[in-house]
Amino acid sequence: MMKEENCIVLDFLSQGYADRRQAEPIAQAIGTNFFTLLEIIPREETDLSQGEAVYIGDGKRDKVSFIRGQIDYNDLTNMAQTYLEETVDKIVTENEARFVAFFNTAGIVTPRMHKFQLLPGVGTKHMQAMLAERQKKLFASLADIEERVKLFPDPKKAIVKRVLEELKNDEKYYLFVSKAQKKERY
Repeated sequence: MMKEENCIVLDFLSQGYADRRQAEPIAQAIGTNFFTLLEIIPREETDLSQGEAVYIGDGKRDKVSFIRGQIDYNDLTNMAQTYLEETVDKIVTENEARFVAFFNTAGIVTPRMHKFQLLPGVGTKHMQAMLAERQKKLFASLADIEERVKLFPDPKKAIVKRVLEELKNDEKYYLFVSKAQKKERY
């Protein structure tokens, strides 16, 4: 199982969920590697804030007591849902090289479909243009893709939209959110 090492807090409920009898502080967060949506329980006397990066790996956790488990998009609070797109955008920006590597290595999904075509706004013409440019020279950045592939939608926005689609829906193919992560529990 692929586990997250770090996450970003989407919402912190210092009194826990209003509809639960046992009120314990809880945070909803998104992992920075696989975009896993999680509920985390902070250590006693620890407050977390929205947007805070928190270590949740196997080593000593200074702010997190334990990970309650994985949650679905529909389990997110309104605040967490509102902050999700901004957070995904931040993760993509901070890990640009990882997403540029996707554009430099992506292949076919089926004999009739390329991974590029799973990105919002990318059709056959965009896919062919990206493959032709990639064959000439690998992409150096998301800005390089946007500059070299004319009329291509903003690559960063396309990635963010695709991640949100994968988190919200049960997709047939996954590019960035591990499908196994959507089914497994921590």
